[in-house]
Amino acid sequence: MTDAPLVVVADPIDRAAVDRLRAGPCRVLDVSGDPEALRPSLAEAWALIVRSRTKVTGALISSAPQLALIARAGVGVDNVDMAAAAGRNIRVVNAPGAATTSVAELTVALYLLMVRGLVPAITSTRAGRWERGSHGRELSGRRIGFVGYGRIAREVARRTAAFGCSSVAFDPFVSRTDDGTEMVALDALLARADIVSLHAALTPQNHHLIGADALARMKRGAYLVNVARGPLVDEAALLPALKDGRLAGAALDVFEVEPPTDLALLELPNVIATPHIGAMTAEGQARAGAESVDEVLRALRGEPLKNLVAPPGASP
Repeated sequence: MTDAPLVVVADPIDRAAVDRLRAGPCRVLDVSGDPEALRPSLAEAWALIVRSRTKVTGALISSAPQLALIARAGVGVDNVDMAAAAGRNIRVVNAPGAATTSVAELTVALYLLMVRGLVPAITSTRAGRWERGSHGRELSGRRIGFVGYGRIAREVARRTAAFGCSSVAFDPFVSRTDDGTEMVALDALLARADIVSLHAALTPQNHHLIGADALARMKRGAYLVNVARGPLVDEAALLPALKDGRLAGAALDVFEVEPPTDLALLELPNVIATPHIGAMTAEGQARAGAESVDEVLRALRGEPLKNLVAPPGASP
């Protein structure tokens, strides 16, 4: 198979998926354990499989003259220069459903930890203190405001309905729902939501979507949760809103810079921080690898792709 197309695996994906790829009509070069080996492998690469670590820049694409397919083993493609890919007619696919359950479950867990004030309780008990009394609030009766209402947000809404929560959502690409969630403008969501939960893709248009103005329009005592992309939130504006008590708390799985270099937010007692692990369950990673490899194998066989990501400017 020396003339078979070369598929380069740039970032770690599920081993079973890689093994299945190796059985396909292609050569496979797995450089996930040695990022320095990626660049030399691109001269022959026909397909490239990445997660979030590898930044598929215009320069990287230029160094891969035979590249025809980029597979993102995850949802967001903000680490791929989509314009450069479109300019070369390189197809980009993702794994849109792989992380839905994993991220939805983490989101609900963060709601509960934050609203009940469980992290300080856990920390103090571990330290040998027995601090009871009034502690936290119930999740029941809260209104969740979803910024972005795709697969993950809808799954969170379904789960939190069982807790007695209601939901509103803002999404410029969604006009109506059939699950009882009310679609509203962003200003209305910020004014009404007890928990503002971010589930939007990162685009140039919504960078710092939640900045000083948006934070000022949120209900006093509300909570902010970001499990989507760090730059959706202006962290410099979030810090004083948490310090002065305007917001009751924030739960952040993602940050503007990862890992964070400014630890001021992480040091606040009303902040829960996790290291971008929303999709990082065993099941979620297995699905991401499997869905990505499925797309590569379809492309190799000349079959229609199921998860093709539209290039910038394309009609939805």
